Amino acid sequence: MKILITGTAGFIGYHLARHLLERGDQVIGLDNINDYYDPRLKYDRLKQSGIDGESIQYGMLVGSSRYSNYRFIQLDLQDQEPLMELFRQESFDGVCHLAAQAGVRYSLTHPHAYVEANLVGFMNILEACRHNQIRHLVYASSSSVYGMNEVMPFSTHDNVDHPVSLYAATKKSNELMAHTYSHLYELPTTGLRFFTVYGPWGRPDMALFKFTRAILEDQPIHVYNNGQMQRDFTYIDDIVEGVTRVIDHLPSGNPQWTPRDPDPSSSPAPYKIYNIGNNSPVHLMDFIRAIEEKIGKEAIKEFMPMQPGDVQKTWADVSDLMKDFDYKPATDISTGVGRFVDWYRAYYHELKYS
Repeated sequence: MKILITGTAGFIGYHLARHLLERGDQVIGLDNINDYYDPRLKYDRLKQSGIDGESIQYGMLVGSSRYSNYRFIQLDLQDQEPLMELFRQESFDGVCHLAAQAGVRYSLTHPHAYVEANLVGFMNILEACRHNQIRHLVYASSSSVYGMNEVMPFSTHDNVDHPVSLYAATKKSNELMAHTYSHLYELPTTGLRFFTVYGPWGRPDMALFKFTRAILEDQPIHVYNNGQMQRDFTYIDDIVEGVTRVIDHLPSGNPQWTPRDPDPSSSPAPYKIYNIGNNSPVHLMDFIRAIEEKIGKEAIKEFMPMQPGDVQKTWADVSDLMKDFDYKPATDISTGVGRFVDWYRAYYHELKYS
């Protein structure tokens, strides 16, 4: 297939692009390469895929020196006309939309960035898909949409109308917008609610990255809610495998759907929502312990109260993904953390001496 992946300078997009390229798909990657975190990491991810940072010019497609079936374009999703022109020229079979303004805490201080990237940007993707006969739009939602929901494990069949951060609200809005386009224009859309993805080349604003850096540098780590938190940490390889299976299968309408008892995860339209997680929540203190054991050093811990916008626990019910796609996350926390720490040490050692 010929697939557009947005966010390919980002963590998940980088890994997904390489996976699809290596199985033989033709991929065009798109990213605006913003400075939400150190752009050097984004350029280095692109470099791993054969995209030379010095050759990147805004709005121009660049070929990969590593993959003959990969091209990249730096483009902002709010830039509607160049985006539409890209769709017209390239005739994509499918779109995997991963680009977004990420981060719960950042949304408390920079709300407009989320409206522009996550709402306006997604609107432009939907319009481009609608007008260019895209066979399947797969897009990133988030576990954050569960908000004040305390029924565990989190199920896509439960109502999620009470988000506790603007980031979560924009992701819930994406699901509603996608359903509208599936209903009005028969655009097949599948939303994936990601649960705390981690692994090599991960984001510096995530806990694993922050904790690893602090422990190695003998700096304190902030342990929120006094350590009384759980997350359904999901290793990147398990995420990529699940996303790939979803891309390959178009959603169809649910003939059992009824407005008297509506299932939030489906519709008579070609629309579907899945959780994609590990289905095995890990206590924060156990997570920290896994990092300490891999590094061989105890963390200096500063216990802090719960932060605004955070939730105490996440736990993904992935039974639908298992039933429909035989999805089976297989990476335990010790193995995944170990691989991340190995990557982190190698990457920053190379930067230091390059």
